[in-house]
Amino acid sequence: MTGAEYPVQPVWKTSLRARCPRCGEGHLFKGFLDVKPACEVCGLDLTKVDTGDGPAVFVIFAVCILMGAGALWLEFTFSPPLWVHMVIWIPFVVIVGIGLLRPFKAALVALQYKYEARSGELDVS
Repeated sequence: MTGAEYPVQPVWKTSLRARCPRCGEGHLFKGFLDVKPACEVCGLDLTKVDTGDGPAVFVIFAVCILMGAGALWLEFTFSPPLWVHMVIWIPFVVIVGIGLLRPFKAALVALQYKYEARSGELDVS
């Protein structure tokens, strides 16, 4: 099958499942965050995929907003001692941050595929 013969895959669905952005079936990652060189189902070449620091930046923004809002609510509602904040928010940041990295990276890979993103080139003529 060529790329035109595959149905369009929703970005959110392939992101949450960490699947190939073209066929929606092949696994996107080998290991935790390493993108496979190619899809094992449809053969899509994934060697040129480069998400850079994008997933980490978006995860940091999301986690900090959630943690900040939660910490403020907790502080103004119950006024707990500092150690309570540390016991709650340090594990929260670690668990939620690590948990969101794969879906966010998969989303950026899927968006690169969907919009046929390429590396920028500087024309110095």
